[in-house]
Formats: sequence, C-alpha cells, structure tokens
Amino acid sequence: MSTAKIIDGKAIAGEMTDQLADRVKTYISQTGSPPCLAVVLVGEDPASAVYVRNKGKTAEKIGFRSIQHTLPADTAEDVVIELVNDLNDDPAVNGILVQLPLPDHIDEKKIIGLIAPEKDVDGFHPINVGRLGAGDFESALIPCTPAGSIILAKSAHGENLSGLNAVIVGRSNIVGKPAAQLLLAENCTVTIAHSRTKGLETVVRRADLVVAAVGRAEMIKGDWIKPGAIVIDVGINRVPAPEKGDGKTKLVGDVDFDSAKNVAGAITPVPGGVGPMTIALLMHNTFTAACRQNGVSSI
Repeated sequence: MSTAKIIDGKAIAGEMTDQLADRVKTYISQTGSPPCLAVVLVGEDPASAVYVRNKGKTAEKIGFRSIQHTLPADTAEDVVIELVNDLNDDPAVNGILVQLPLPDHIDEKKIIGLIAPEKDVDGFHPINVGRLGAGDFESALIPCTPAGSIILAKSAHGENLSGLNAVIVGRSNIVGKPAAQLLLAENCTVTIAHSRTKGLETVVRRADLVVAAVGRAEMIKGDWIKPGAIVIDVGINRVPAPEKGDGKTKLVGDVDFDSAKNVAGAITPVPGGVGPMTIALLMHNTFTAACRQNGVSSI
C-alpha cells in the first residue's frame, strides 16, 4: 500500500516569507518606511493569542512594522469601533486585522464592515467578498486560508488544476465559500458540501481534490477518499490525548489523517499544513495593500 505525499505547508510558507522579506527591502528603499500591520485582539482566547503572537513574529521577521492592540474581553463595542476608525484614518497603517472570534457582545459583521476595504488583509469585508465573487483579483484582497489552500494543492498537483472535480466540505464565509470562488477561477468543477449534505461520503469520494473545512475532528475517513486524490485539511481541532498523559490534548484536522494517508495521493498534516500558509498569505496581503496604497508597482 502506497502512502500519500505529505504536503509540507511549513516549508512552502517559509519559502514565501523569505521571498517576501527580499521584496520588503526593495519596498522600504522606494518608500522610506516598512509596510505596517495592525492587529486587534479582544479578550484572552488562548488559540487567538497564539495566532496573534505568530503573526506578529512573522511580520517583524520579514521587515514589517507590527502593532498589536490587546483589549480586555469586556471592552465595549464603541471602543473597538473607535479603534478601527483610528486605524483606518492612520496613513502609516497598511493592513488591519481584527482577530476572530470576538466576544458575544460585539457585532462581528459590524466591525468587519467598518474596516477600510483596502486595509482589510483578512479579505472579509463585503466589498472584497464581492470582488472575489466577480473574479476581480486585481483589486480584491483574498482570504488567506483559502488562498493558501490553493497554493498547497498546486504544490502537489502542478499549477494547472483545470478540470479537477473539487469538493469543499464546509460552507463558511471564511474558508468554504471563498475557496469555491478560487477553485472556479482555476477551472475546477466545484461542489460545496457540508455536514447536512445527503450521501456526504459518496460526494467526497468523487473528488480529485478535497478541501476539508467543516470544523469536526477527523470526520472525513480514509474510505471516503478517492484513491490518489489531493486532500487539503483546513481543520484545527483540539482533542484529548490520553496517550500523552492525564489531561493532555493534541491538534487534529477534519480528516482522519492515519487512514486517509493510505489512500490519498497527497495530504496536508495538522499541524504544519494549512496553518503556516494562512500567516504567509496574511503577510502577502499586507504587502499588496501597502504597495497599492503607496502607488508602488509590483516589486
């Protein structure tokens, strides 16, 4: 039984950020100042805190200026609105990221809608969503996780994904829907499935390319996978790991990796697959935003 190629997202993301660091040096020589990313974190969600810390470290490593605003969980919505407006108005800030999820008393849609579209490096603003849906990749800022997923798929299959039967399991605005738009642009035949899809196993088994983003630990089993298919696992789920000791946990994806790796042609691990790419694409979006705002042609 052959084993799938393991797609090393960490290595691919590292190459991307190394290349970006060189481009940042050129940008600074042309503009006199580095691109600037501002991150807003409300509350003390441990996973969010780790993500924000990693984003800040990567930003500084490649030569960006990184600003972090950490607010208590009980911060009033008006305070967050005022902060976002201040960042919108600050010409030195090129990218704004409000870490999700926000506490329940803060309206996420309202906050996302307040971010200036040209600084919306997550790609969640309705204007960027519309541009992506219309295929306007020249002016859109594209959501990072879906964009990273496509790059990983191409690393396994080659640049031309045209004609592949792609199944996305998950319909979120953050991953599922934008991934569908990107795969349509690559001339794939795209199906968006989800936890309520009838005959989900059969639907997934038809796929040449599976993007798993349903948010359920190890839901997609190896016998759901078409032999030789490419599997991109976006899921990040923390589950008990008694084998590591009392009370210990581990991260797993939405795909049962151990069974799927014996069937798939290529598969991303969790961790070390899509996660690092999300941060690399965030840096790419921040750089793109800075270039557009300052009239710098492609470097």
